[in-house]
Amino acid sequence: MTGEGDNAATQPDHSDTHRSRTVQRTLLSLTLPALIIGVMTGVLLWGIDEVALVLEHALWEHIPERLGFAADAGWWIIAVLTATGAAVGLTLRYAPGHGGHDPAKVELIAPPLPLIALPGVALTLILGLAGGVSLGPESPIIAIAIALAVWFTRRFARQVTVDAALMMAAAGMLGAMFGSPVAAALLLTEIVSAAKRGGLLWDRLFAPVASAAAGALTAQALGVSIAMPMSADFDQLNAVQLLWAVVAALVAAGIGIAGAWAMPHLWRLFRRFRNPILYATLGGLILGVLGAIGGPLTLFKGADQTIDLIGMAGDLTGWHLLVLALVKMAALTVAAAAGFRGGRIFPAVFIGAAAGLAVQSLLPDLPIMVAVACGVLGTVLAVGRDGWLALFIAVAVSGEIGMLPALCIVMLPVWLIVTASPEMLVEDEADELDPHDVKAA
Repeated sequence: MTGEGDNAATQPDHSDTHRSRTVQRTLLSLTLPALIIGVMTGVLLWGIDEVALVLEHALWEHIPERLGFAADAGWWIIAVLTATGAAVGLTLRYAPGHGGHDPAKVELIAPPLPLIALPGVALTLILGLAGGVSLGPESPIIAIAIALAVWFTRRFARQVTVDAALMMAAAGMLGAMFGSPVAAALLLTEIVSAAKRGGLLWDRLFAPVASAAAGALTAQALGVSIAMPMSADFDQLNAVQLLWAVVAALVAAGIGIAGAWAMPHLWRLFRRFRNPILYATLGGLILGVLGAIGGPLTLFKGADQTIDLIGMAGDLTGWHLLVLALVKMAALTVAAAAGFRGGRIFPAVFIGAAAGLAVQSLLPDLPIMVAVACGVLGTVLAVGRDGWLALFIAVAVSGEIGMLPALCIVMLPVWLIVTASPEMLVEDEADELDPHDVKAA
């Protein structure tokens, strides 16, 4: 005779089935908005990049060619960057929203901005990209994508919460910039885990990863996602090479830590001028002087320049490479402190590559791409404070997934030092964003 307990044990758990179907319906309802937002991020990245390229070619090619002087002349570099600083300062002072969040004071993913602030954010970003400022597009372009995604979902996809729209937009833009949804999944794992809301992790990453994949595919089709050279066949490192790889990462991290320490002090020093027209113009002048010292290789966000640097590494001395890394770090720090809108990951890649190559010049037996990957790992870790992102970019730069175990070993001592070092953020300061503009969201 079968007891009631046995009958209960053989009955299907209807609550679990209902819960699974509910999750499935929720994920399906998020799919279309996630894909739309992902495509939007790829198109947005392409549009900003195209406009910036037109202005960049005018400033650095057409005008010098027509007037008959070299575009890499020191005086022209200083003039362009000073003028760029003045234009950014005017935008920060007079544009609605005052250029949005100051990237020196917020994480890569910040709260949504009101739509009224977006033209100013886009203008400051385009000016910086075209003018040769040592910042990437990450922070402001993610802010634009988040604001548009929140506006879109509030009106056309009300089942999507503001937090979910924010995650989709950030993931989509990260996927578009790096040409892969993996970077977004790894980076957002940190955020999702920190929320501690329970549930399966990949249930919550489903929509962001879908958005990231759509953004990556769109950006690849439009030719604007980051591209890095592929390495030759990779052999396992011996003990001596592994030791030098750690040294390369620590040197690069040390440069990044120095910039992280200096940036808040410079930020407060610039803000003594109070008016953004003054401190942004002064910042542009300093960036121009640094650009004249380091040369064109140390200008702009650093993605294309990193490829050029790797290609000419054999023609540069270790000291020259170290100077390039230091000048770029100084330019990144000044740009972040002087109110320019942009991200720090792309310049950090150049800095890490230069530092890694400088160490490699002392030990030619260390493969170049290993030195570059470890240098990138160190600087991105120090500047971005995200282990997943640092590992992903290091592998992407090397083009060799087989290097991942060695990079994980290299990261251990670097992480110990980085976690005890200051972050590249300004804290406990009043926000520049006009509170009236925030209420207009």
